[in-house]
Amino acid sequence: MKKIFFFCVLFVGLTAIAQEVKPPAAAKSAFMKAYPAATKVKWEKENGAYEVTFVNNGGEMSAIYDAKGVLKESEHEIKLSELPAPVMTYMKAHYKGITVKNAAKITKADGSINYEAAIKGKDVLFDANGKFIKEAKD
Repeated sequence: MKKIFFFCVLFVGLTAIAQEVKPPAAAKSAFMKAYPAATKVKWEKENGAYEVTFVNNGGEMSAIYDAKGVLKESEHEIKLSELPAPVMTYMKAHYKGITVKNAAKITKADGSINYEAAIKGKDVLFDANGKFIKEAKD
């Protein structure tokens, strides 16, 4: 009985943490206009903004909007081979023996580009030229 209670509490807790939210109308409208063919759409609240993950033209993507519907950044998954060469050079030198799980190209609202190399529990961020910016928790 204690095990059942524990798993129920755990399930409810995890559900609350990863709970999908309803975005403000302005954010939802801006998203639908930008990505009308999106599927598997899921909204979450992140640091006061609204992050939407979705599939677009067969690729996994995400976008972050503020409550007024202003796009802050978008991110789409890319092949490891599409990362700038300095990214993989940096990863091999600083994360020896650790495999890069996936990669993404991030486009900021101002048009600037960043790249992300995901490893176990961390995202390693780089500028458009492949210069290290920072490491962030996944």
